[in-house]
Amino acid sequence: MNTSIRKIVTIVEETLIEGGKEVSPPTRRAAAVAIIDNPFAGKYVENLEPLFAVGEELGGLLAERAVAALGIPGEKVESFGKAACVGAEGELEHAAALLHPKLGAPFRKVLGKGAALIPSSKKRGGPGTPFDIPLGHKDAAFVRSHFDGMEVRVNDAPRENEIAVAIAVTDSGRPHPRVGGLLKSEIKGEDGLR
Repeated sequence: MNTSIRKIVTIVEETLIEGGKEVSPPTRRAAAVAIIDNPFAGKYVENLEPLFAVGEELGGLLAERAVAALGIPGEKVESFGKAACVGAEGELEHAAALLHPKLGAPFRKVLGKGAALIPSSKKRGGPGTPFDIPLGHKDAAFVRSHFDGMEVRVNDAPRENEIAVAIAVTDSGRPHPRVGGLLKSEIKGEDGLR
């Protein structure tokens, strides 16, 4: 890898009751977060291509960790998302360079598919900053029951010269969805929309 990983944190969240009503089966989400050195911290660099390659490596590594934590085969994952939190000496563009050009292909490979765009967010913050990983159905963006997010934070990251890079996966949509939209059973998964 073209940068060093200081730490990987994996988080699993399971919702058993929502709105006072049992969730059966429980909804489960898992996130994997890598804390990496930012090779461009504190300086403007025109060519961010080295971060593209790091994003590509992290796409596979973090997806494998999150899917394993969820305890299901990659093909059974329903929603996905990605996010990054850049330390004070970095730029939001550093997060974009990690998340957008090459992270998606290896992420999708672990899942066996993923026709929809991977929802993403970028943020700047210091150690312990919470940040949200937006979630959407992996094959059909119009499935409202899967519009969601997962908050993550790492108590000692990102430091000024680091970036926290995160991906999340789920085994279902939100608990008790009831706002309409395309149903999971109606997904065609051809164009990433429906």
